[in-house]
Amino acid sequence: MTAEPAKVAHQWPMPPQDGYTVDDLFTLPELPPHTELIDGSLVFVSPQRRFHAKMINLLLNGLERTVPAEMTIEREITVVLDRRNGPEPDISVARSSGIVDMDQTHFLAADILLAIEVISPESEARDRSAKPAKYAAAGIPNFWLVERAGVDKHPVVHVYELDRLTKAYALTGIHHDRLKTSVPFTIDIDISRGALGR
Repeated sequence: MTAEPAKVAHQWPMPPQDGYTVDDLFTLPELPPHTELIDGSLVFVSPQRRFHAKMINLLLNGLERTVPAEMTIEREITVVLDRRNGPEPDISVARSSGIVDMDQTHFLAADILLAIEVISPESEARDRSAKPAKYAAAGIPNFWLVERAGVDKHPVVHVYELDRLTKAYALTGIHHDRLKTSVPFTIDIDISRGALGR
């Protein structure tokens, strides 16, 4: 008598030789939620930590208070940068003209005015290096990187603006406790530990 092979819970598709494309990202069945496409590779997202979720909510609420009608605030929606890159920023500020309908699954990079990444331990390298470089190369004019700093691990927002000549981001501010900026619109958000804990 021979033993039956163990059943595999899930069979992942074999990647194409040249990697996946954004078309694959939107058509492959049964991909986990929030799967990203970076350089033709599928990237699966780990479960969120509490800081990550609370910080996204804090920023979303603050942005929604002053966003002009010609812009929209979007949470965790794919941004198509090119054929082989479809990352999913934690928050995006997009032109309202880029809205198609309520079934929309992505925005084009040309519609994005600000991409925001909240650092998580498992995505730190992508959030600090790969994604900002790709957002800049795609012409997204503003980028925020959010992390915890100091002994008390308070929120810090690093604000960057695109230098169109070099296609790289230049740091325009590091914000502790309060985030105030005028791009891509007037923003004033309490990002203190107290606000995060509410």
